[in-house]
Amino acid sequence: MAAKFLSLACIRPNESGNFSPRPHYPSMPKYPKGVVVSSDEEKFVQGSEATAVFSVTGMTCSACAGSVEKAVKRLPGIKEAAVDVLNNRAQVTFFPAFVNEETIRETIEDVGFEASLIKEEMNEKSSLVCRIRIKGMTCTSCSSTVESGLQALRGVQRAQVALATEEAEVRYDPKILTYNQILEAVEDTGFEAILISTGEDRCKIHLHVEGVRSENSMRIIGNSLQALPGVQEMNFDLELNKLSLSYQPDLTGPRNFIEIIESTGSGRYKAKIFPEGESRGSHRAEEIKQYYKSFLWSLVFTIPVFLLSMVFMYIPGIKHGLDTKIVNMLNIGEILRWILSTPVQFIIGRRFYIGAYKALRHGSANMDVLIALGTNAAYFYSVYSVLRAATSPSFESTDFFETSSMLISFILLGKYLEVLAKGKTSEAIEKLMDLAPERATLLTLDSEGNVLNEVEIDSRLIQKNDVMKIVPGAKVACDGFVIWGQSHVNESMITGESRPVAKRKGDVVIGGTLNTNGVLHVKATKVGSESALAQIVRLVESAQMAKAPVQKLADRISKFFVPLVIFLSFSTWLAWFLVGKLNGYPKSWIPSSMDSFQLALQFGISVMVIACPCALGLATPTAVMVGTGVGASQGVLIKGGQALESTHKVNSEHPLAKAIVEHAKKFRQDEENPVWLEALDFESITGHGVKAVVRNKEVLVGNKSLMVDHNVTISLDAEEILAETEGLAQTGILISIDRELVGIIAISDPLKPGAREVISFLKSMKVRSIVVTGDNWGTANAIAKEVGIDTVIAEAKPEHKAEKVKELQAAGNVVAMVGDGINDSPALVAADVGMAIGAGTDIAVEAADIVLMKSNLEDVITAIDLSRKTFFRIRLNYLWALGYNVLGIPIAAGALFPSAGFRLPPWIAGAAMAASSVSVVCSSLLLKNYKRPKQIDSLAIRGITVE
Repeated sequence: MAAKFLSLACIRPNESGNFSPRPHYPSMPKYPKGVVVSSDEEKFVQGSEATAVFSVTGMTCSACAGSVEKAVKRLPGIKEAAVDVLNNRAQVTFFPAFVNEETIRETIEDVGFEASLIKEEMNEKSSLVCRIRIKGMTCTSCSSTVESGLQALRGVQRAQVALATEEAEVRYDPKILTYNQILEAVEDTGFEAILISTGEDRCKIHLHVEGVRSENSMRIIGNSLQALPGVQEMNFDLELNKLSLSYQPDLTGPRNFIEIIESTGSGRYKAKIFPEGESRGSHRAEEIKQYYKSFLWSLVFTIPVFLLSMVFMYIPGIKHGLDTKIVNMLNIGEILRWILSTPVQFIIGRRFYIGAYKALRHGSANMDVLIALGTNAAYFYSVYSVLRAATSPSFESTDFFETSSMLISFILLGKYLEVLAKGKTSEAIEKLMDLAPERATLLTLDSEGNVLNEVEIDSRLIQKNDVMKIVPGAKVACDGFVIWGQSHVNESMITGESRPVAKRKGDVVIGGTLNTNGVLHVKATKVGSESALAQIVRLVESAQMAKAPVQKLADRISKFFVPLVIFLSFSTWLAWFLVGKLNGYPKSWIPSSMDSFQLALQFGISVMVIACPCALGLATPTAVMVGTGVGASQGVLIKGGQALESTHKVNSEHPLAKAIVEHAKKFRQDEENPVWLEALDFESITGHGVKAVVRNKEVLVGNKSLMVDHNVTISLDAEEILAETEGLAQTGILISIDRELVGIIAISDPLKPGAREVISFLKSMKVRSIVVTGDNWGTANAIAKEVGIDTVIAEAKPEHKAEKVKELQAAGNVVAMVGDGINDSPALVAADVGMAIGAGTDIAVEAADIVLMKSNLEDVITAIDLSRKTFFRIRLNYLWALGYNVLGIPIAAGALFPSAGFRLPPWIAGAAMAASSVSVVCSSLLLKNYKRPKQIDSLAIRGITVE
């Protein structure tokens, strides 16, 4: 029996008291302290969203554009509106069921401007989203450089670059731009780009083909595959023997390709799935390996340099040997330190030179620039000192070779620990991907459904309409429905629901879930990238890509951080040097092995290398990554940016309608293959019900207003029954055949004790609750009273709900809407934060920012609590990152030296810089220990019954 749930929205004024629009919540929203609840009965079929572009003439300034945008956004069904005053255009994303292009055009003209629809740009599939892995980024300055380069491309509509995941997501127009040009743009900014996906609506698979040794062999295989229906594009890498195929999954699949290849050329060729080597996990493992190897090699040279500089100089016998002069004042110790530090500076530290060059070439400065400047200053001053000693009979050299080599070693250690920790932040995605079984059992059936054969195959070779055998204890290999057998399936790894769910013939199963006690035969309906598991992975990846509003702080700081640090470093050196030359401090302050210039240089280098832009850049994305991953494991999927776009059109079903159908099935559950009457001319009537023709008779199913509109007489007895159902907090659904009332279905939504506790708990979190429902006033008031909600808005149509959300926002509140029905989706879109019940309709799930997979009301609390914990962690990260720089830079500059004699050597400053990044990532990792509030563990959920 389907369950119907309350729809909640949380409201409170934002911190500035101003309206904060929905796009400001791209990933982990800062949850409000307030709520709106809705329980809907209407069946409303909403189409997918569309985009319209208008030419707007008469705008002269940003105020004109703002007035147009504000007027358009007030319309019901508007998802987003953007006005470009320079190009005199307005782009509007909307739901056609609530508003059309003409209404939008008229609204613009009502503001006082001329508007016309640009039809050639009205193509809702005019854009694709490609994902790219980017190697070499070290701080927010790097990611900002790449992002700016991508956004400057003609045809790019939106570009997001995430430092924590080292990936970019680019929405682009394929008519103007190709993904190869996007990759070239990334390469031009100085970083390596690897394509992850192009965003095209087709499946792609990579095969390893053995036996191919020439272009002729490739051509033979290509011709054979092109003969298959559904094959769209082929690419062959002869060096790797790698064949990449794009295809339509409804027409063909990977098993067909392998069969064709192996039957071509008299069995000369063998094919299998190409081993994956460019996944996020493998890339991260390779990066960890590289940093570890670089660090070990640096130790090989740095430890001897450290011993020569800091230890052996205090051992008499060894010191005498090291002080032995070679040429003039040049001694053996200086030569050894120079020789040992040079490979560290130019070979092991080569990555910092490359990174600095690429950044400076594009007019920006990053962490590599600071490291390169700091180590070069120490190294080349030491070279100068050594060469001067070699040419002078009296100059005593003081070198800083240990500073440059130890600095590089500590930074490499910090980067190694950082990537190691960053890898743990994305463990949630890796665990989700690991849910898919590696092997699966494929059945061959005859025309009567009898099993002819079974064979074990790679699960990646499953195709649509395959029949798979799922034995007890095995994972379900793909999304599909049961055609034979009965069992219980543990879906906790996908939905978070701990209790196994009973499955029998006709029931839907999800790939990656665990079959417990019976054998099932499952027909595959969604495979590969279309599967629920793949969509969840993409959703979490999208959330981790998006930037939270607070990330803008780090982006703004990164623009001037490195130049400011370079200025402060130079100023520190100059100040100490001039004061020393002018005898501004006692000579006793200068260490015996230095002069005033060298002391000033040490202070300047320390300032340069202690400053850390990386910690600022990692403060938000690492916390968001861990938070979204924890949410996914708790059954709360948090989306980033706009709602995830579906790759195929849905067939939505209202929970009430589903409840009635499930109840009707009970009367025929003893029949093996029950036949249901066909409904013709089906029509959904917004906010009222449905109409269809069954056996040449007109059937109406809906509320009282539907019957009145179609001239169906409602008797006094029927009126009394309706009043009675409303008093019992039930919804009365009327049924008429050929305009004659024949029955009433009472649908109750009984509240278990847990629902009231949820509302009470929300109140304790400073969250105000309001019921917004399409139900009648009697039912709405009864439900609200039972759960302890004071404010009720009933008999609200979908557009009215969205209007109510906008009213609350205009009053200075931040609104979160929780809904399960199709008619909730406009309000979910309009709200600052939209939460969809996982068991609700597909459109509601698409429109929301957060999906509650377990369909438990108490997960609203989990979502709010997790968000608050995540943003607390982000604020803590920023406090540490900013506080570290604010305190560290003055100390490195020698602020404590006059009073306490405390001086921070450059190599210690470098170690502190490396530690700051690691500490921020480790701080974010503490979110992995998140536990939802104990008070909600015992709360019950609501169920639906039909009388």
